[in-house]
Amino acid sequence: MGVARVVASPPVSALRVPLADDAAGALTIGGARYLLIRPETLAALQKAAESVLGARAAECLVAGGRAGGGRASAALTGSREERVRRLMENGGAIGWGAFTLERLTAEAMVVAVRRSPFAEAYGPSPTPVCHLIRGVLEALAAATLAGAPSVVETACAAVGADACRFETRR
Repeated sequence: MGVARVVASPPVSALRVPLADDAAGALTIGGARYLLIRPETLAALQKAAESVLGARAAECLVAGGRAGGGRASAALTGSREERVRRLMENGGAIGWGAFTLERLTAEAMVVAVRRSPFAEAYGPSPTPVCHLIRGVLEALAAATLAGAPSVVETACAAVGADACRFETRR
């Protein structure tokens, strides 16, 4: 029988603030508590919410993403671009996918995410499913862009796209 080898992924080591285990059941990054949860667990929760709420379930998940993204965005410092890039780096480091900033102006942002764990765990879908990422990006847009833009997922791996793509809208 082979021995499992655990290798720290490069993104986790790229976190500007390291992951800390308090040995009492809590993991923190920069003083903010996090938890490790399998994407399949979230996909099952999302599908259960959709079966009860229909399309309104998406907005519940977006609200959750906005809440966490708002706290994360408020903790960032630096220029608009530095804050956006740092949040995207940290998102990748905690397993939310490989973020690429395609466009950033004072009023607009376009982000692509490859390997979204939400799309991968959800499986094939006729509509985009990465609502938590959309909510986080809405909070980031509210913190860094002029006005109060919303974010729309215009492409999703669950629908068959190569990457999930998020664009701000007014």
